[in-house]
Amino acid sequence: MELTAFVGEPLALDLINTRPLIGEGHVDLIGDAEGLAVWVAQEAGRLPDASLFGAATLAVEDLVAVHAVRDHLASAVRSLIEGRDVPTGDVAGLNAAMRAAPVTRHLDWGDAPAVNSERAGTPGVQLAGFLAEDAALLLAGPDARLIRKCEADDCVMLFVGNNARRRWCSAARCGNRVRVSRYYQRNRSP
Repeated sequence: MELTAFVGEPLALDLINTRPLIGEGHVDLIGDAEGLAVWVAQEAGRLPDASLFGAATLAVEDLVAVHAVRDHLASAVRSLIEGRDVPTGDVAGLNAAMRAAPVTRHLDWGDAPAVNSERAGTPGVQLAGFLAEDAALLLAGPDARLIRKCEADDCVMLFVGNNARRRWCSAARCGNRVRVSRYYQRNRSP
């Protein structure tokens, strides 16, 4: 059975959601370069120059950088959901990832003048820096207080609860299972 990532939430939450709970334990969908390349391809429209982040260009150190951002972000979000302050170590970790891949802007002059940005570092360090920046924007923005964990007992997915009635990561994925289970419980023979 091939697993696909749960995508469609803010990019930072999609990153955390690459560790779903399957059966008795977590699975890491971006645990290797190939998995990370698949996830990058799924998120390509939201990433700068996703072609830089293919499996052939990513080294073990690049995976380590992306995993560190995910771990710091997951810890920070867990703290927010539990009503605690974000640990300073997580803030420092996200800041370190952004500093490792600084952004420089430059003016390109031609038929259509434009100001463009470049990020320094290896492809994985660039990706980690971009993801850390996206995470920082989510954590510092208004949606941070709306982050929720799916209410299905066997799900760990996170989402932004823009609708106060939303309780599941996906109505089709978890909501339907919960509703069917409740129906079964109400209508089974005593």
